[in-house]
Amino acid sequence: MTFILPDLPYAKDSFGDIISAETFDYHHGKHHNAYVGKTNEFVAADSSLSGASLSKVVQIAKDTGNAGLFNNSAQIWNHSFYWLGLSPEKQAPTGKLKDMIDDAFGSTEGFIEKFKAEGVGHFASGWAWLILNNGKLEITSLHDADTPITHGMTPLLTLDVWEHAYYVDYRNARPSYLDALLENSINWDFVAQNLDGNGVSRADQG
Repeated sequence: MTFILPDLPYAKDSFGDIISAETFDYHHGKHHNAYVGKTNEFVAADSSLSGASLSKVVQIAKDTGNAGLFNNSAQIWNHSFYWLGLSPEKQAPTGKLKDMIDDAFGSTEGFIEKFKAEGVGHFASGWAWLILNNGKLEITSLHDADTPITHGMTPLLTLDVWEHAYYVDYRNARPSYLDALLENSINWDFVAQNLDGNGVSRADQG
């Protein structure tokens, strides 16, 4: 099976100055696409991976210590999940999700503050995550291509803190990038779907 670069779920120019079309051209069109191409090369060279879903390939790569396959396949999954968690229209958490956020972090504002601190404080490349772990919301970060799906965690939201995610628009100002997305561009409907177990599979292929 050949993995594909998924289409963005919105127009590249729909975020205005928050994320520029140029960033999408590079981040989605070049970086994400490169991970797809390299993963397909690994899969084509190993018949045991034929027909495996993307998440299965990620797990096999992790279990077998195949760092090249893991780094590329996990980055497909992480990026696909990241795009789905963004919205060009401002949203707010509601219902069960809002209640769980208030319980875990005090308020939506408290969540934003803690999530931003996690993302800003993460050294070097990686991802900041909101996860469901043992029935409770937690904020964490993982390095490089690492992903919650190989750690028994349920991912709800991620923001990419590799420099290629924000350098065109924010240069090295990671805090400004995180502020802009957390305040204006989170797809809270998608986060709620993940909480209910209906959204995570949208980042998978196969």
